[in-house]
Amino acid sequence: MNEIPDSDTAPPASPGSEADAVWQRLLSEVAALPGLPGVYRYFDADGQLLYVGKARNLKKRVSSYFHKNHGGTRIGHMVSKIVRMETTAVRSEAEALLLENNLIKTQNPKFNILFRDDKSYPYLKLVSHEFPRVAYYRGSVDRKHRYFGPYPSAWAVKESILLLQKVFHLRTCEDTVFNNRTRPCLLHQIKRCSAPCVGYVDADAYAGDVRDAERFLEGETQQVIDALQARMMEHADKLEFEKAAEIRNQLSALSKVLHQQAMDTGSDKDADVLAVRVQGGRACVNLAMVRGGRHLGDRPYFPTHVEDAAALSDVLSAEEAEGAAGAMPVEVQVLEAFIAQHYLDGAVPPLLVTSHAVDPALIEALSNQAGMRIAAVHQPREQRRAWLEMAVKGCDLALARLLAEEGSQQARTRALVDALDLTPDNLDTIRIECFDISHTAGEATQASCVVFENHRMQSSQYRRYNIDGITPGDDYAAMRQVLTRRYGKLAEAAARGEARLPDLVLVDGGRGQVSMAREVFGELGLDLALIAGVEKGEGRKVGLEELVFADGREKVYLGKDSAALMLIAQIRDEAHRFAITGMRARRASVRTGGSRLEDIAGVGPKKRARLLQRFGGLRGVAAASVDDLASVEGISKELAEEIYRVLH
Repeated sequence: MNEIPDSDTAPPASPGSEADAVWQRLLSEVAALPGLPGVYRYFDADGQLLYVGKARNLKKRVSSYFHKNHGGTRIGHMVSKIVRMETTAVRSEAEALLLENNLIKTQNPKFNILFRDDKSYPYLKLVSHEFPRVAYYRGSVDRKHRYFGPYPSAWAVKESILLLQKVFHLRTCEDTVFNNRTRPCLLHQIKRCSAPCVGYVDADAYAGDVRDAERFLEGETQQVIDALQARMMEHADKLEFEKAAEIRNQLSALSKVLHQQAMDTGSDKDADVLAVRVQGGRACVNLAMVRGGRHLGDRPYFPTHVEDAAALSDVLSAEEAEGAAGAMPVEVQVLEAFIAQHYLDGAVPPLLVTSHAVDPALIEALSNQAGMRIAAVHQPREQRRAWLEMAVKGCDLALARLLAEEGSQQARTRALVDALDLTPDNLDTIRIECFDISHTAGEATQASCVVFENHRMQSSQYRRYNIDGITPGDDYAAMRQVLTRRYGKLAEAAARGEARLPDLVLVDGGRGQVSMAREVFGELGLDLALIAGVEKGEGRKVGLEELVFADGREKVYLGKDSAALMLIAQIRDEAHRFAITGMRARRASVRTGGSRLEDIAGVGPKKRARLLQRFGGLRGVAAASVDDLASVEGISKELAEEIYRVLH
């Protein structure tokens, strides 16, 4: 083994007897390292993991950190903190790569490039059933149902579901709703569902639509078109012109969808396009997905520790750097870190189109992990080149937007989007609605809805709801009523494309309120991933709140210093304030016997003005007798009795 020359080594900047002993121990450990592939780990005095690295040759790689004094650089700063080192020798560089990135993802070392561990990629789910339904899904997949994806964003999944509804008329309702329908719902009326719940389509015909939808999602578009045309002609030959017309409409809708596709993806059915940019100390990797021959959009990722990790990765021993053109560009380091952390324990398509060339050993490790051959192309031609150019442009825009948002009001919105894995088309248009219930021992129950949009509260869009017909103090029933009233008509309008649902619905409460919101959204056919509950933390202390989700995701604690939690607290507190002020006003009105005249059916603006003018205000109206009220122009005896009853 080659010993490290003592003349080239340097102890930490603040030497002492203990520090010298630590340094000499580290040097002896480095000198004893084998010249094999492996992974090394550095720890500080508190046992915190500082850095994880891989090496083709452990001895050469690790000695490069200790053979000279790195001064006040980032490398020197990290090396001065090292008090313990661990190494693991493996059989190949591919194994080292796998181990390195598993450790990075699980241990979060301080000086490595880190990408947020995204375990919630959305899928399109085809639920097993006699009449399968199509659904939006996040989480681990199983063999019981069919899954298509993953998709880059929730928006991409929802667009695909809408497409399947338009073309193949597949149902989206929950089984509990499906089993209890007695008449077709709105989706059937607007030709988005064939209404299998009430027998408007038999199992065989519906199964045919499901098969066509599956083939379409798998990229067999032409085969689907040919099959539909054949079925249309078969019905026409049998003089079944209504059925033939239905298939003709399906073909028309499918042709329109294909015509509206942003890109013709050619023969590649599944591919990921990866572009990277580094600027201003920040980096962005933009991932564009092609699934089933359709370009599904892109999604930017922003790693941390880029500058530290880049500086550390530039430390090469003379033997490792021999024959190299120089240190690895930081863009390549970021891209390789993303590929390793993103794909090594997840699904990977057979083709990666990259903006920079990556290490063949990385692609080999991916292939071994996936059990199939993975190809990587960094100088693509024709259609692939167009994909990459679009991804690069999207990467530039995302990074520029991030830099502009840093330190601004928009940073909190960005933090919330990242923390909750929201995927709005435009950060400026993200819409959050928050609900709260307020009452005094069950009296004068009122619900509030406040709106956050364009990075600020939109007071003109706030709404209050008087809650009646429930057991006093039943907050769950109150929440059910307000959500049903708020989203009942809105869901129908959204299904017709005439309204927009919020990107996030917050309810002030824990699992109970979230469960109630889940029931309402399930009945209305809305996406459960929209709902989050703000649950009080331990001791109900501010800053310890946790988020509870309706779609089964685990609770999330954002941290008391989180910008995302600050925004959620602001929205939640505004909903609470708005509910309390409304409740107090209603309670005062009820206790004094003076309800607002506009709440009385049959009393319009003109009659209200005449009453107030005649009796000098609301108190005078409340003090008037039935005969006095009936003496006002336009007020009948029956209406006067109703006014008197309400005000007393």
